[in-house]
Amino acid sequence: MSTNNNQLEVWEVFIQSKSGLPHIHVGSVHASDIKMAMQNARDIYTRRGEGTSIWVVPTLSISASNPLDNEMLFDPSNDKIYRMPTFYVMPEGAQNI
Repeated sequence: MSTNNNQLEVWEVFIQSKSGLPHIHVGSVHASDIKMAMQNARDIYTRRGEGTSIWVVPTLSISASNPLDNEMLFDPSNDKIYRMPTFYVMPEGAQNI
């Protein structure tokens, strides 16, 4: 899909550096379709073999919260102690919990 100014669609690129790690936003590419977006992302952001997975997402498909809604969205949950396990006692010798 092309925009009015004859530019190709913008796609956001996310790369996973190693299996099990999260995908990190690394930048954007212009492409006419998903196949071209994947090829452009691979060519631009993984030239040296870094990464194990690539995600490409049309920029127009991403929605963001409104800063005016911060209070509602990020209201502290101090009254919901079950959300933060700060009251649990850690067993002696336990690792990676």
